[in-house]
Amino acid sequence: MRVVIATQNRHKVRELRAYLCKIKNFDVFSLLDFSSYQSPQETGATFEENAIYKAAHAARSLNIWALADDSGLVVPAIGGAPGVFSARFAGPQATDKENRKKLLQTMQGLDGLERSAYFTCVLALARPDGQIQYCVTGSCEGLIAHEEKGREGFGYDSVFVKHGYHQTFGELDESVKNRISHRAKALSKMLLYLESS
Repeated sequence: MRVVIATQNRHKVRELRAYLCKIKNFDVFSLLDFSSYQSPQETGATFEENAIYKAAHAARSLNIWALADDSGLVVPAIGGAPGVFSARFAGPQATDKENRKKLLQTMQGLDGLERSAYFTCVLALARPDGQIQYCVTGSCEGLIAHEEKGREGFGYDSVFVKHGYHQTFGELDESVKNRISHRAKALSKMLLYLESS
């Protein structure tokens, strides 16, 4: 079975491919293998809407099974931001560092449980005709640190501390993060479905 990971984010491709390669008879590609493909604008109000739209668009455009991820960070104390705007919290062309800086500035003065946050990941699997076959969600709860720590990972990893841990995702070894993250939880559910199909 040929399946494309519907993202050009190299970090996400690496995480998703590590899981999908465990399944026999799976040929895994990413949008990096289809240079002429134009990704659609993310206009959904929820992670689920975005994941479904991205999976269906890639599947129909490339006539291949497609797996899309939409994920982000939610901080209840600041109205659920960054939420679906996680990748562009500080602006349309913002870097990860600029997004983290804006988050920490926005959360100045918040302490303790006010710094509670969670990552969410929605994975949607679409058939080559664009119909959604399966959709799963994974989440990971923790707190936002007062400053960046660690150089591993990407996005908000260096400011997020999972409950039960003392290090940020940016300080944890990638193999550890890939076992406990929101994306790992969603992928575990998707893997169970794919292996039983």
